[in-house]
Amino acid sequence: MNSKKNLFIGTGKMATAIAAGMIAKGFEASQIKAFDISAQAAKDFSIATGVKVETEDLRTVLDESDTVIVAVKPQHIEQALKENSDLYESKLIISIAAGVKIAKLQEITKASRVIRVMPNTPALVGEAASAWCASKQVNDEDIVLINEILASVGTVCNIDEDLMDAVTGVSGSGPAYVLDFILGLTDGGIKAGLTQDVAAALAAQTVFGTAKLLIESGRHPATLRDEVTSPGGTTAKALEVLGEKAFKETIIEAVLAATKRSVELGKQ
Repeated sequence: MNSKKNLFIGTGKMATAIAAGMIAKGFEASQIKAFDISAQAAKDFSIATGVKVETEDLRTVLDESDTVIVAVKPQHIEQALKENSDLYESKLIISIAAGVKIAKLQEITKASRVIRVMPNTPALVGEAASAWCASKQVNDEDIVLINEILASVGTVCNIDEDLMDAVTGVSGSGPAYVLDFILGLTDGGIKAGLTQDVAAALAAQTVFGTAKLLIESGRHPATLRDEVTSPGGTTAKALEVLGEKAFKETIIEAVLAATKRSVELGKQ
């Protein structure tokens, strides 16, 4: 396990989830420091992770750290980093600020070694789908570290930066599409006569279980779908309706719309 000192700037839910995952997977609490100007966010982070959070003296904890994990909102990133820009140059910068490009992070921090990450909200339960891209200056040790950090909260992929908007469209925004689908399953179950509690439990577990089956089997989703679809049966009838309503095509359009919006926001 990497022995570097890691500093979180920003201690919101995503930072808390990642830090807790790191500790659960073998990082020592002494390897993690954090800073946040919000006393409540600092308190919540400390309770969840056991890590003390600095709320006033960023410069000292920054000076003592090897890696800086930037976990503030994109619109606050310059304000959060610019005051101590002289201390970032030799450090590895890892940013989970959506839409902020590597070149911008290098400009703000003067650091050459920068990794940009797109996690998603299932990190809160250790089941994130995360993707990362990096500047050319990152080294093998940096790559080992980012994979260890992100693997502590889920699945990890390495991509080129120009594909980060597509990642946003699929997994960054994807939990909302899945939740909308679960709502549809639940409401359909209620209309068919189930109670809300039963319909909601069955819908959520069906999505969770199917995803787990797909991942663990390593098989193509179409193959698994066909195996549960008997000719002329109930599943075939349901899929017929989904086809008529262009269900899959609508999801594709949603992914592309989110990707396009991510590109637009990145230019602002």
